[in-house]
Amino acid sequence: MNEPNPYQVKLDTFEGPLDLLLHLIQRYEIDIYDIPVAQITEQYLQYLHAMQTIELNIASEYLVMAATLVAIKSQMLLPKQKLEEEEEYIEDPREALMQRLIEYRKYKEAAERLKEKESDESKIYTRPPYTFNDLQKSVPVERGSISIYDMVGALTNVLQRKKWNAPLETTINQREVTLEEKMLEINDVLKNNPSGVLFDQLFVYKAKAQIVVTFMAILELMKNNKVYCKQERHFDSIYVFLMEE
Repeated sequence: MNEPNPYQVKLDTFEGPLDLLLHLIQRYEIDIYDIPVAQITEQYLQYLHAMQTIELNIASEYLVMAATLVAIKSQMLLPKQKLEEEEEYIEDPREALMQRLIEYRKYKEAAERLKEKESDESKIYTRPPYTFNDLQKSVPVERGSISIYDMVGALTNVLQRKKWNAPLETTINQREVTLEEKMLEINDVLKNNPSGVLFDQLFVYKAKAQIVVTFMAILELMKNNKVYCKQERHFDSIYVFLMEE
């Protein structure tokens, strides 16, 4: 009898199914006005599968969008009938989704511009000039630009590779590790590798509980500004670095 997985994952960094779709469109450089539904549906379902594998609490709206994508895909696969001149124009089944994505992208970009403006305004001070010669000059800390969806995408690749490499029959007797212990373990690994560690290499064990707690430990370290991740280009490997003091 299998023991229940002790790690129940819940993240508040996901902004909704439209945000995930927009991420996929940008990642795969897809034309938002001509979405290849089969490709986007396959990638979307892969992300949902990764979330479900680590028992992430997925909002129902993600599942509704999955059903919508599958329905649109089915419509696109139906044979197209020739239209007579007097017949009405048949709307592209992707049209409604495309309009929602365009509208969402518009508001998302506006929100990002306002956030940048707020950040710039926060650096403006009105107090009289003062020389802080006794203070050490601060150096901007590099934080990377990896999103939560990039991390889930990398986790999907890890899950696939671990499955391919796993033996057909295996017996694992291993003590459960806590989130705090895994965070300390990852921190020690990164201390010994100042040039960074490949994301995949942090997942030493194939057991599901170990993969989940490792993934959560990385996210928690990123949240606490202890580590950061970098990816040169889309589809390149993700490297994890220890944040410099």
